Amino acid sequence: MKVTKKDMENVAVLSRLAIPADKEAQYTQQLNDVLEYFDNLSAVNTDDIKPLAHVLPVSNVFREDVVKESLDRYLALSNAPLKEDGYFKVPKVLED
Repeated sequence: MKVTKKDMENVAVLSRLAIPADKEAQYTQQLNDVLEYFDNLSAVNTDDIKPLAHVLPVSNVFREDVVKESLDRYLALSNAPLKEDGYFKVPKVLED
């Protein structure tokens, strides 16, 4: 698959990128190189390879759910820029 100047301009419009005229040829060549690499990968025989959800064997990664002392409220609020009645105060983000 050969990327043309028109293809590069279309990609630039779709991705909302301004590509300088002096870089068009360079970026077109780089995109062609990437697509050629993908074509090389497509040629690799993967018939005997099982699909993976994760590259490393992962089993239950959750920690034990243990009840323990939580962070003191006043310590948690100590660096808050705004606080009121023991709670974080934040600017209103929704209109009534």
